[in-house]
Amino acid sequence: MATYEQLIAEKEALEAKLAELRASELPGVIEKIRALVVKYDLTPDDIATKRGRGRPPGVDKAATPKKSELPPKYLDPKTGRTWSGRGRAPAWLGNNPKRFLIAEE
Repeated sequence: MATYEQLIAEKEALEAKLAELRASELPGVIEKIRALVVKYDLTPDDIATKRGRGRPPGVDKAATPKKSELPPKYLDPKTGRTWSGRGRAPAWLGNNPKRFLIAEE
């Protein structure tokens, strides 16, 4: 069974061979790509990947309207913390959230 040092040496030798082979093949590959670009009259926009999800490019975050905060629905009298009723319920609500309801004015 090979030792750790032997395997590392083999790995480094293989990486050196890979780098040498890549360097020798790279000019031919680039020439093939250039020939195909000319043959099919491609532009960088044709080659670049398109964004599939999310906001389209060029849309500014500042241009989108901000969501207003919801008024609080529940109040913890001990700490003064509030909760709007959306999202995960805070622990201080316990099993009886009705007792923490803020009276509607």
